[in-house]
Amino acid sequence: MKLHVLISEFCAGNPTKNIKWKNQPKRKYCSNHFCFVLFFPVVLFFMLLCFNHLFFENIKGFVYFHGKSTGSVTYFPGKLNETEDSCLGRYIYIHDLPERFNEDVIKDCQLITRSTDKYSMCKSLENSGLGPGIEALNASDLWKNSWFSTNQFMLEVIFHNRMKKYDCLTDDSALASAVFVPYYSGLDLRRYLWGFNTSMRDLSGIDLVAWLARKPEWKRNSGMDHFLISGRIARDFRRKSNRKSDWGSNFRLFPESENITMLTIETGYSKNDVAVPYPTYFHPANDFQVHQWQEFLRKQNRPYLFSFAGARRSRQKGSIRAEIIDQCQASNKLCNFMDCSLFNQCDDPLNLMSLFRSSVFCLQPPGDSLTRRSTFDSILSGCIPVFFHPGSAYTQYVWHLPKDHNRYSVFISSKDLRVGKVTINQTLLQVSKDEQLAMREEVIKLIPGIVYGDPRSRLETIDDAFDLAINGILKRIKVLTKN
Repeated sequence: MKLHVLISEFCAGNPTKNIKWKNQPKRKYCSNHFCFVLFFPVVLFFMLLCFNHLFFENIKGFVYFHGKSTGSVTYFPGKLNETEDSCLGRYIYIHDLPERFNEDVIKDCQLITRSTDKYSMCKSLENSGLGPGIEALNASDLWKNSWFSTNQFMLEVIFHNRMKKYDCLTDDSALASAVFVPYYSGLDLRRYLWGFNTSMRDLSGIDLVAWLARKPEWKRNSGMDHFLISGRIARDFRRKSNRKSDWGSNFRLFPESENITMLTIETGYSKNDVAVPYPTYFHPANDFQVHQWQEFLRKQNRPYLFSFAGARRSRQKGSIRAEIIDQCQASNKLCNFMDCSLFNQCDDPLNLMSLFRSSVFCLQPPGDSLTRRSTFDSILSGCIPVFFHPGSAYTQYVWHLPKDHNRYSVFISSKDLRVGKVTINQTLLQVSKDEQLAMREEVIKLIPGIVYGDPRSRLETIDDAFDLAINGILKRIKVLTKN
């Protein structure tokens, strides 16, 4: 029954038959005072709704964020107290850089493609930088829509696309606790690493810091609250001379650049570089895909004690890879070796993941540099990493890996291995079955924090590698700018 009919009947002394007016005499009339009291809250309610629509929908100066769990847009005025604004202290402002520093770099993708690449970098740009999708392995649901042939150098594109969906973005830089610089430093350098002089390699970096220095956001903290991401190791941006034969650029040696924090796949010795995980092949679109993969790994049969995917580095002074390969091949079937000197043998994600999923331990010696993408591929496979240098992980990924490295890995001194003081077989056979299970479980638990979720989707409750990096950078910048 409509409200006005109900009230009319009630006031006229004709209550509806469906309503029992307990302990009430039959009403002969309704006073004007009573009807006013009854109608006033209803009228006031509709007035407030109209006021809210007219005022808050059009007011300027409001900031917004997308809630992680709902994806809805919530509006807040520019100044709110901490209990009301969940983004307080987490706002990030993204510089609107000229396209020559990012979009133009990848627009002509053939310029960043090398002849030794498995396929054109243009294909690596597919799926928001994740690369071509992987659709093999018996069409298992585990491999559908979340596994990609990801190129490690695409981290800059992947991270930028994730930043565009960050919960607490703001267009008001005065509110920002940090400022992101979406400069594709590694991809830009890749265009000029071979066959170009040092001036060409350094040009865009020089132009970038000059552009930043003119901005009010820079002047506020001299760039101490700025950060950027690189898909190359930090050493590539610290060339020490201007000889053409020397490697890399000198971007990170500019005085202005030294104030910026660089997130990179491998740090050097600079206090302003912080390591984040290499991108893996797994980019989950939701929490369930992560949990499903973890459960799958817990049930895996691992017939090999250890494995190694790599090649000898005979020209590299001090390399222990030859010794590792020799011990692996002499291990009486305890070790499974994948020779990466064979064309594309280790470029196939399915081959590599199958190798690691069948092994208890995965050997991770240094390669061209101290760190390897293979470290994160092995963790993703539930395979316990074995390191031979502390700089391969322990001193690198402090925001993403546990401080107590004995919980998830084994360390073998490269010096002891080289002089024959220890062998890989002896060391790993000393780890009991119970210890193996406990370490493997720790490795599997690390998986959510070392993968980058699909930029086109949203994880609900899981903090992935991107989330942990943002948490870390906000804490770091808070310390750097507290004075």
